[in-house]
Amino acid sequence: MFYLAVITVVPLVALQSLSAEKLKQEQITKVAVKKKGKTMCNRLAAEKSPYLLQHKDNPVCWYPWGQEAFKRAREENKPIFLSIGYSTCYWCHVMEKDSFEKEDIAELLNKNFISIKVDREERPDIDQIYMDVVVGLTGHGGWPMSVFLTPEREPFWGGTFFPHDQFKEILTALSRAWREEQHKVTSSASKIVQSLRAAAEASVPEQPVSDQILIDALSAMEKTFDPHYGGFGSRPKFPPSDKLMLLLRLYRRGAGESALNMATKTLNAMAAGGIYDHLGGGFHRYATDARWLVPHFEKMLYDNALLSMAYLEAYQLTGNKNYELVVRETLDYVLREMSAPEGGFYSAQDAGEVGKEGEYYTWTYSELKSLLTTEQLKALSDTYQISKEGNFEDGKIILALREPASNWADKYSGELLGALKVLRKERSRRRPPHKDDKILTGWNGLMISAMTRAYRVFSDSRYLNAARDAATLILNKMESKSGLLRRYRDGDARFAATAEDYAYMIQGLLDLYQSDFDIRWYRAAVKLQNEFDARLWDTKAGGYFSGDSDDLIVRKKEFSDGATPSANSVALLNLLKLYALSFDQNFKKRADKLVKVLSGRVATYPAAYPAALVAFDYFLDRSKEVVLVKGKSEKEFKETLAGLREIYNPNCVLAAAGSGITAVPVGEKRPPLGGKTTIYVCENNLCKLPVTDLKQAKKLISDYSAIKAR
Repeated sequence: MFYLAVITVVPLVALQSLSAEKLKQEQITKVAVKKKGKTMCNRLAAEKSPYLLQHKDNPVCWYPWGQEAFKRAREENKPIFLSIGYSTCYWCHVMEKDSFEKEDIAELLNKNFISIKVDREERPDIDQIYMDVVVGLTGHGGWPMSVFLTPEREPFWGGTFFPHDQFKEILTALSRAWREEQHKVTSSASKIVQSLRAAAEASVPEQPVSDQILIDALSAMEKTFDPHYGGFGSRPKFPPSDKLMLLLRLYRRGAGESALNMATKTLNAMAAGGIYDHLGGGFHRYATDARWLVPHFEKMLYDNALLSMAYLEAYQLTGNKNYELVVRETLDYVLREMSAPEGGFYSAQDAGEVGKEGEYYTWTYSELKSLLTTEQLKALSDTYQISKEGNFEDGKIILALREPASNWADKYSGELLGALKVLRKERSRRRPPHKDDKILTGWNGLMISAMTRAYRVFSDSRYLNAARDAATLILNKMESKSGLLRRYRDGDARFAATAEDYAYMIQGLLDLYQSDFDIRWYRAAVKLQNEFDARLWDTKAGGYFSGDSDDLIVRKKEFSDGATPSANSVALLNLLKLYALSFDQNFKKRADKLVKVLSGRVATYPAAYPAALVAFDYFLDRSKEVVLVKGKSEKEFKETLAGLREIYNPNCVLAAAGSGITAVPVGEKRPPLGGKTTIYVCENNLCKLPVTDLKQAKKLISDYSAIKAR
């Protein structure tokens, strides 16, 4: 990492002796006041975060992130122990039981540190900063994250999960270093912060943006592609949603069979593997092996939104019914398990109890034999990897298909359908995984996009209604006088929206507008974009800051993709679409600047920026603005709309005008020809002659700018 050279800190020297022998435990006095066995100094009970509430009864004197904790650290001259995690994090649960519930660890923390708990899903801006530090110190990141700070919140040491005994030794060594050589610790922490700020302010020279950047990205992905099992790299394997959507776009524009093969190989393998929940629908977080068989069993809203969109696009392009089934089962899982009664979508489900990960999802052979008839068991075994030995630890069985490429969507009938029904009923009797029921603006924006896009393809009104309800909740409950907020739970909306909240929610609103043509969604998208620009746009260097909270030691901008797409990349695509719909030159200017800001980074390491490349593909293609104008016949309008939605062209925005429809600017002053439903097809706000023939319109919309051959 960029600041690794300055990590020559006294605490590291003090810790070197830990591997040789345990440090002698110092005499510690208890500072926690107890009543009826519960620690009264723990300040988490009033919080709304499910993660923080999980720790409210720990004997550790936890504080939420805020001025009360910072003030006490300064007044008592104590370092801060910052613990960051989330409620569905398996190893966070392990560290709680192993350390934070133990009196000896609590005594060490309460005497020598001010301990702060942060839910990374509520405050991703805090998480991003200190994760950079941990990766720089250790070469890897993850959760729970354990970071040690000065009272001024400057980091000097950190890591992720620590077992009880090792953690105890670390606490002893770091508290001693703080007492004995504090000036060296604070000096080193200051150098780390200086390096963080220098990296945040660093610029990358612009590069030309042409088809060549897409070709280079395809070549980079080919080098890391797993030809046996799909995906990229070896293990663990995370769902590469943005790369898959990029590959489908590249194939559409003539980049070659390799792009389609990489996408379909991966989609088939994931849908067949244990990473997919074959009984309940939806995807688990990632696979621990190369074959996508053994997952880490937690389920995240954002994964299921992004993967639904990837499989949906693959279905549109290929017509493969397997992909349709995956989308429907995944979104039905979200409607059934992850939808709030008042609207909106919950954040996640965890992997199971400590020591029992995956227990809810797995089976023994004896269980299957006792539950199913002989015919049902045979049908299940013919389709899935069923054996007496099992395919998971302790002889357990994870349901995974035998043939990833088979047309398994057609097999769900007869005895197999009966077997799956029996297993679903039996599983429903088990204790379900913990559900994190907070509603996050950004993640809801992603699911709004998934639901609305699925509605446009499948015409299932449940998906549209769920998207509308989520958008209504966020616009009604999660906007304050100062702007959009990030988290809603139990009637409480809190925390300033981050860049991802704005970017993902604006994308969701634009998708919602293109689904029902209700002008309020377009107007809300424009309003949020203007607010986003005012709050987080860097007026000097361009690009969007991740957040604007005044309690951060550095303002960062995220450009590369992680588990979710970069907010700057999504914002670029939003700006291009907003300009297409509105003719507003401010959107175009900001989009042009973002292309320049991203260009040098993407050219240097294209595989790290698939979401930016999706936006570049839109920028480089002959992207379309299509206006469907209603004539006299409602039936004709609906039939024409259904026909247009059969086209796979992700580089297209669709607006509507005519009788009873309030038009966005691109749809204004466009009359129907002869009272018939009329289609206007435009490129860069220059329109071709309007047509009333659906077949002719489809040909115009399907046109693209072919990627030049390598």
